[in-house]
Amino acid sequence: MEKQKTAAPFPDPELHPCTCPAWGCPLQAPNLPPDHASTRSQLPGPTTPLGIRPFKTRAPSSRSPRRTNAMDAAAVSSSLYDLLAAGPLRLSLALNVPRAGGLPLRARCSLGAIRCASPPPAPPPRPPSRRAPGDEDGAGEQQGPAHPRLRLRRLAEEFRALPSDADRARRLVSLAAALPRLPASDRAPGSRVMGCVARVWLASRCDGDGRMRFAADSDSELSRGYCACLVAALDGAPPEEVLAVDLADLAPLGATRSRASTWHNVLVAMQKRARAAIAAREGRLPGEPFPSLVIGRDGAVRAQGSYAEAQAMFLSPDESKISELVNALTEKKIGVVAHFYMDPEVQGILTAAKKQWPHIHISDSLVMADSAVKMAEAGCNYITVLGVDFMSENVRVILDQAGFDKVGVYRMSSQQIGCSLADAASSSEYTHFLREASKSNPSLHVIYINTSLETKAHAHEIVPTITCTSSNVVATILQAFAQIPDINVWYGPDSYMGANISDLFQRMATMSDEEVAAIHPDHNRKSIGLLLSRLHYYQDGNCVVHDMFGHEVVQKIKEQYCDAFLTAHFEVPGEMFSLAMEAKMRGMGVVGSTQNILDFIKKHLKEALDRNVDEHLQFVLGTESGMITSIVAAVRQLFGSYNSYEGRANISVEIVFPVSSDAVSSTSIKGSHEFGSSIASDLTNLTVLPGVTSGEGCSIHGGCASCPYMKMNSLGSLLKVCHQLPDEDNILSDYKARRINVKTPLGKSVAEVGCEPILHMRHFQATKRLPDKLVHQITRGNEERPS
Repeated sequence: MEKQKTAAPFPDPELHPCTCPAWGCPLQAPNLPPDHASTRSQLPGPTTPLGIRPFKTRAPSSRSPRRTNAMDAAAVSSSLYDLLAAGPLRLSLALNVPRAGGLPLRARCSLGAIRCASPPPAPPPRPPSRRAPGDEDGAGEQQGPAHPRLRLRRLAEEFRALPSDADRARRLVSLAAALPRLPASDRAPGSRVMGCVARVWLASRCDGDGRMRFAADSDSELSRGYCACLVAALDGAPPEEVLAVDLADLAPLGATRSRASTWHNVLVAMQKRARAAIAAREGRLPGEPFPSLVIGRDGAVRAQGSYAEAQAMFLSPDESKISELVNALTEKKIGVVAHFYMDPEVQGILTAAKKQWPHIHISDSLVMADSAVKMAEAGCNYITVLGVDFMSENVRVILDQAGFDKVGVYRMSSQQIGCSLADAASSSEYTHFLREASKSNPSLHVIYINTSLETKAHAHEIVPTITCTSSNVVATILQAFAQIPDINVWYGPDSYMGANISDLFQRMATMSDEEVAAIHPDHNRKSIGLLLSRLHYYQDGNCVVHDMFGHEVVQKIKEQYCDAFLTAHFEVPGEMFSLAMEAKMRGMGVVGSTQNILDFIKKHLKEALDRNVDEHLQFVLGTESGMITSIVAAVRQLFGSYNSYEGRANISVEIVFPVSSDAVSSTSIKGSHEFGSSIASDLTNLTVLPGVTSGEGCSIHGGCASCPYMKMNSLGSLLKVCHQLPDEDNILSDYKARRINVKTPLGKSVAEVGCEPILHMRHFQATKRLPDKLVHQITRGNEERPS
């Protein structure tokens, strides 16, 4: 055994000072002055493969060692990183871990303690030359430390050589033992890496040579091992090389799905700091942050930015307005169904009023009509609909079909409340799209729920049609391809969602069969590849809200919020979708409906509350800002449900509004908000407001994430309708939701034919299969089609 110890190729103490706690160890780093980091580049002597000039050892001292900064400790104890740069075999030998994976007993000690067991060897070999990624033939070779991607490949070789997951776990634990602990000052909430299974902290700086210096820590040994690998690979690299590392470079290292998030999220956090270092080097000042709301553990809300301040003002609504509304609703038995995208003032009042009157429901469009039926069953005489016109039409038709034709349904404006998506689906261009679909048999038209009944009816007579939502569209299309061989699927009218669905399927075509089956059990990688050419989508329709999450917003998210939780509606443009999908892959994102976004935020907050440690959760809200009311209400409710716990941790939630800096307007509040807002007079001093340049939504209530149509549903209109009911003098005739009594081109009832695609969707939601009637229509073709 002594002979084996002597033969072990431990590093030269001159280059690799020991970090073991035994004072007086001949390999131990010297006691360093507090400002030694700034003088490192002036020291003479050789450098390590990472370009660090090591400190000379000195004789032991009788006095206690002075505690050094964690970042300097990480630089001094660079042996693990240098060994990694020198190759996998040397790393294995230096750790004294057999390649078969077994750990000797002394591996339970720190790496520094292992080194102390043997005398130093000869100086290490010449460090490997650096090659650019993919430069395997040595072209362009230059002296210096290996590129981080090459280091990761070497580390991957090391892990692949181990025969089992248990051996790889033991290796991670051994690497964790060599990673210096961060001091308490660096283990603060501001240094936390979000999205990891365990708590992970990251500290960084840029040294005098312009290289990134990283140190990390975790309260989990496995996570510490992951951190050690990433620090070993990226510490000492220029910022550009840190940014060149891709998430795919980590795949060969292997990890369970839950633990892979640690690899990915720590890398993203490192790259965020590298971008900041480049900006500082180039003299670019950090951009202004997006406006945001921070909800504290006590439920208090703190606004950052004028846009957020406007949202926050309605979260504590006027008690007199609440009482006025509740009294009218109770006295006249009026139910309220509202969309998530309502004006924040209205949502604040409705959320508070619901505590006193249960027949108030805020949701996405699919659930609104179902909620109206339940309210009618509970005895409501009237239903007020706060949404766009196709939503009130749907409520009217569903109530009639449920036998509640006597229940009145009212909109919130005497004018048309439109929708850009619904308008696109009623155009002649969309009819041409459907006629092209009818020429390809068998074909299925999948239409977004956010369209009018007339559009659904006319489409269904041209090509068999089923409706979908942003949360079930992928499952609907995959089931159609699985259930009907050789089918063509035509999706519309949202072109962004169509492009995102196509992008998603292309990603799935590169997944393993097991990963594809987890999304849909009847598909595999091959079947996904085959369906790509038979998926078609309309390319000239979009939502005016989600259309505004463009390039500038995406770039700012990448630079300043890449390590935050990212939420995105399925209707956002492709850049935003790709960013959210990448975040989703590492457990930090969600792409879907408004309800999916709300559930995602609640899930991660509940997990934080269960952990009960100090934490700040930051979410970028990639959809209409009106959702903030429901989000704040849900967050406060969760906080309240945990308030009885002893030793409550300091947990906060930040909701970020990604508003473009170009989308500003100098329009005054009074000039832009004509619905009798109770706060207009309080905001007239704010002159620069987020909004769409030269377009709709240019007010404190609008912005890049605000629907101008939804904002036509004001509190003043709601109170006016409630006070006027019952409308004996027919003053509210223009507010009534219209009954659709028109006929289709084939002479059938629009209401009847238009509801059939919705019923097909409900059948699919209940059974996970397309209904037999729809399958028959697809395979046989509609017997009757308009000419």
